[in-house]
Amino acid sequence: MVNRKELDPEESPKARFGQRLRTLREERGWTQDDLSERMGYSATHISAIETGRRSPTTRFSHSADRALGTGDQLERQGRAVRSSALLEGFPEFVKHESQAVEIRLFELGIIPGLLQTLEYAAAIAHGAVRRGAITEQQAEERLSLLERRQASIDRTPAPLVHAVLDESCVRRPVGGSKVMAAQLDRLCEFAALPNTVFQVAPFALGERRSFDLPVTLVALPDRSHISYAESAQQGRLERDIRFVQPLLTAYHQLQAEALSQAESAAMVQQFRKDTP
Repeated sequence: MVNRKELDPEESPKARFGQRLRTLREERGWTQDDLSERMGYSATHISAIETGRRSPTTRFSHSADRALGTGDQLERQGRAVRSSALLEGFPEFVKHESQAVEIRLFELGIIPGLLQTLEYAAAIAHGAVRRGAITEQQAEERLSLLERRQASIDRTPAPLVHAVLDESCVRRPVGGSKVMAAQLDRLCEFAALPNTVFQVAPFALGERRSFDLPVTLVALPDRSHISYAESAQQGRLERDIRFVQPLLTAYHQLQAEALSQAESAAMVQQFRKDTP
């Protein structure tokens, strides 16, 4: 089939749903138009679900189960998609991140995932569980993905990783003094690696700080660039260089304004000494 997009079911619950829907349809010898007539949804909509570009609603899942005679299989799988703790666009971004030759990231408030210790990450996730923001299962999903992300960039040749952290990241205590001390040690280890650039954007930057939200910029092996930015409720993956280039420029400006790597490491070491 021309231009057929293959899905990795391990990528996300949405990808698993899309692959399952396609498999069930093809087992019956139906085209997307055939399924469209039986479901009352356009073939374009079905294609978007099968290729992971759209998430299945409850109504869509019910309709697919009725058309395919699968009981409530797809509805149950659809619930897993809708209950995922991962923001839209993030699973696809992670796939690109694992292939990156260069990663530039900026974070506010918490240490970015690629630099977190497992204990620090667990404290963040379990804090969200206690607030009722996510479930225990979703917390485990986040931690499992984080481990895979960290493992994916531990390769040869290693990607060059630029990390600019707002001062709030290193000042905010997470998980108690023991967890925080180990996390600050991890930052010092990261700064000493040959393939990293580590900087802190101090509070004194004020209005000169380029970003008000976390952002990650990735250079791929073909030298193309993508960006991923997120708020509390949504994430956005951007491939269009017209929109990515201004972010790259802003990142370079941020690096010029931030503390040097030596000054940044010294700040973290001082916070580490002050952590009981």
